[in-house]
Amino acid sequence: MLAQVVRDVEAAVQRGRVTPSVRTKFQVVALLVREERARVKDADGTITEARRTEQLKRLDGIAVILAKTAARDTSLLKLLDTDTAPSEAARSLRRQLLEAAGVEVAPEEEPAPEERPTASAASPRQVVPQSVISRQLANPFLAPDFSSAARLTNQPRRLAGWELLGPLYRSFELGGATSCMELPDPSSVNVPSGPDLMPHQARVVAAAAAGHRTFLLADEPGLGKTAQALLAAEAAGAYPLLAVVPNVVKTNWAREAGIWTPNRRATVVHGDGDTVDGFADIIIVNYEVLDRHVGWLGTLGFRGMVVDEAHYIKNKKSQRSQHVLEIAERIRLRTGNPLMMALTGTPLINDIEDFHAIWQFLGWIDDTKPRGELLESLEETGLTPADHGFYAAARNSVVECGIVRRRKIDVAADIPPRRVADLPVELDGAAGRSIREAERKLTRRLVSRYEKALAARGDEGGGEPGVDLALVHQVVRRELAAKATKAAEDNVFAMMRRIGQAKAEPAADYAAQLVRSAGKVVFFAKHVDVMDAAEELFASRGIGYVSIRGDQTTAARQRAIDAFTNDPEVAVAVCSLTAAGVGLNLQVASNMVLAELSWTDAEQTQAIDRIHRIGQALPVTAWRIIAAQTLDARIAELIDSKAGLAARALDGSDEELPSSTDVQQEALVALLLDALSEHEVAA
Repeated sequence: MLAQVVRDVEAAVQRGRVTPSVRTKFQVVALLVREERARVKDADGTITEARRTEQLKRLDGIAVILAKTAARDTSLLKLLDTDTAPSEAARSLRRQLLEAAGVEVAPEEEPAPEERPTASAASPRQVVPQSVISRQLANPFLAPDFSSAARLTNQPRRLAGWELLGPLYRSFELGGATSCMELPDPSSVNVPSGPDLMPHQARVVAAAAAGHRTFLLADEPGLGKTAQALLAAEAAGAYPLLAVVPNVVKTNWAREAGIWTPNRRATVVHGDGDTVDGFADIIIVNYEVLDRHVGWLGTLGFRGMVVDEAHYIKNKKSQRSQHVLEIAERIRLRTGNPLMMALTGTPLINDIEDFHAIWQFLGWIDDTKPRGELLESLEETGLTPADHGFYAAARNSVVECGIVRRRKIDVAADIPPRRVADLPVELDGAAGRSIREAERKLTRRLVSRYEKALAARGDEGGGEPGVDLALVHQVVRRELAAKATKAAEDNVFAMMRRIGQAKAEPAADYAAQLVRSAGKVVFFAKHVDVMDAAEELFASRGIGYVSIRGDQTTAARQRAIDAFTNDPEVAVAVCSLTAAGVGLNLQVASNMVLAELSWTDAEQTQAIDRIHRIGQALPVTAWRIIAAQTLDARIAELIDSKAGLAARALDGSDEELPSSTDVQQEALVALLLDALSEHEVAA
């Protein structure tokens, strides 16, 4: 697989077409060659010496092609440097290649917790910008704040010995009520004025002005959470303020700070922070470079911290989650009652436990139990998890700690409606036949494994009639976990990518039709080759487009957004689901084409809300391109079935909560069940 990718890169460079996707492929091949070489060299006892020599020889051949290609275009040389951090697009492509090769990749692709150094451990990547040193020297002693010390010393009484986190999560699974703390009337306090400040935004600012200091601001995307956070910090006097945000929105955060708090200086941390203003009131840093700056960020004396797109930290084993939680705890130790805000329109992705890291960031819980005000509130209910009424009271206690959830339909009635429309397409020709054959091959393999497992257990004829669901799930888990036995062309990840490639042209063609009939269009895809194919079609038809990808610089990305927003000749924004699915305002368009499916409803919703937000004047339609009669259609149904998680946990819906099982596992379960049903009927 690496040989094929490197040949594609070599051919592109020879043609003089060194596009961003080509550079991404070059960097990923270099990364994987290094990793694979280390793996082969360390594989003592698992492979023969002859096999090891053969593998190393093949890897050396790929490395030679990389070197020759870099010699042809010297701008690629820096991508071979081991100190060059992989871009978001490179990390995404690396994951795709590994999955396509049948290698199961950990969610955050990081070492196990016991192998990973703590966030504060010394690291060659740790830096302290010179301007930060100057600020520290200007104020070498930061007086400690003991204002909330008494609250932190409280110990549980009635609830001592009870396991409480499980019941707290369960209280949200039960649903039955909206999740929004009681907010003050904004007219009762001095709310800082700002352009177009809406009543629902002013209420959060009023709460901060009245002394509330922790918020899970979970408003639906598009309701202006950035403005609320900036004005809440102003109302609370929470300066200096640290904002940890995705890379794609850090420039936008600086712009928003200039609009809503023009009297406060904001600075953005890029790379090693050479240009950062250490004396600024608002310091904005992205997750991707947090590892270099975690040391000084924890000691600068911040009085407030905002985490944007807080669902990014849901996996507590990830490095970025560890860094965010450590900085937050160090801020709490230095500042008795700091302003802590977690912003996310999609706090729940797959499971109710997605709350854990966010609640811990806010200081409501630690690894094992509630703490501080939440523990006090639970004690004050006079109830234990064994008592009737505990779950409703516990849910209310968590909500009043600072959960704020408003829906567009409730607070912004002037935002026009939106709809998701599915457009089935038939995959004809060789590509369609190949995909359907790969799906049949996968199905046959699953059925064969199920039957062998059944036979080995001795249940062929004497067991209970029907399908053993537990065994079905076991077979599917083995399929997803198998590394050496999965063929690269027919695992579920590779098939979804091939389906996306086959849908690229019809999806781009439909987007081109929308441009002629409806104006500007946003085109979303997961894979860079799908984006490349779409851009080629737009170029061939003379349709102006911009590209928003993970391997762009912040300035290049902002130029693309500005061009799409302001230039009438730019009709399409071709966007990466991972790089452009959060934080961007593309509401100049009211139509969107989703060329590839996400694995979660939350990611799909985030993408749609790039155009369905405050200020949108037209009804919004997201056209979802579905490959009929393939795994694509099945996964679309599964994604839709998971859409009720946030609705029930946060919005008071009575919808049944979906399983927390991954979509890819559920898709294979459904595939196997259908095949077994047909097999049974045939028998």
